[in-house]
Amino acid sequence: MTEFSFSSKSKLTLKEFEIVNTSDYNFSGHFAGVKQEPIELKVEIIKVDEEGMFLEFDMIGYDPSVANAVRRLLISDVPSMAIEKVYNYQNTSIMQDEVLAHRLGLIPLKADPRLFKWKAEDAEDEGTEEDTLEFNLQIKCKSNPDKNAALAEPYIDSKAFTKHIKWVPKGKQAELMSDPGPVEDYILLNKLRPGHEMDLKLFAVKGSGRDHAKFSPVATAFYRLHPEITINRDVFDDDAMRLLKSFTPGVIQLEPTQDGRKKAAVIDSRNDMCSRNIFRHDDLKDAVTLEKKKDHFIFNVESTGAIKSTDLVDK
Repeated sequence: MTEFSFSSKSKLTLKEFEIVNTSDYNFSGHFAGVKQEPIELKVEIIKVDEEGMFLEFDMIGYDPSVANAVRRLLISDVPSMAIEKVYNYQNTSIMQDEVLAHRLGLIPLKADPRLFKWKAEDAEDEGTEEDTLEFNLQIKCKSNPDKNAALAEPYIDSKAFTKHIKWVPKGKQAELMSDPGPVEDYILLNKLRPGHEMDLKLFAVKGSGRDHAKFSPVATAFYRLHPEITINRDVFDDDAMRLLKSFTPGVIQLEPTQDGRKKAAVIDSRNDMCSRNIFRHDDLKDAVTLEKKKDHFIFNVESTGAIKSTDLVDK
């Protein structure tokens, strides 16, 4: 059987005015009689913040369709809880009812969707303890009677925050979960002045981003190909500094040589955003080769706070 090297086909090459080698040959049977070594599939966790809301991981050896499927699943098919119905009993603020309801629906909730069932389409708005969360929002702005504080705080409750949304447990919900309210206390909902009042009842249900973006548990979910930068010839001193400034900070550094000069060297190509600024310098454009690995995806996931990123992507 004929041996064939796929090394030349495993990377994209970024030229000045084009990107070459974009076709994907990495699947069985593309070339008749070609033997290809088995591909090792790996997922490596690179970075997680203390709260578990931001996650960076690498998918290595996968086809682009798999990476894109993960992205689409995170955005549109992982369920979460969000406010679906808003009963406006009183709203004398300057914000229209429909705008206020839309704003409330986009607030991420801490509720674990795994504790709830999908609500039937023909069910009552109030729902049951198994499929619905209920909240109240009652706030009224008034003038501050304390004359000494009037200059600093002339009004009381002049800003409606998510901390004013109060959970009303249904049935045994209080025994099964802690407060499933908004993920942050100080998300601004509305600004009020004396005489303005809001009295609302809110109902949250389980849904997915496929139905509405408010149910999507991720703020961002994207990937990019791992860049690879190769310096083809030695670049020194002022030329090396121009080369350094052509890339994202942290990609190139200047290393001292034995004869006292400074030489450009690649320290971390992962950080490069592939701006291709190097092609602005006619005398340096041939000094560097810019490539991207076709099967190495750098994935970034940032949760809205409803579900931790480390739970959204389970290795």
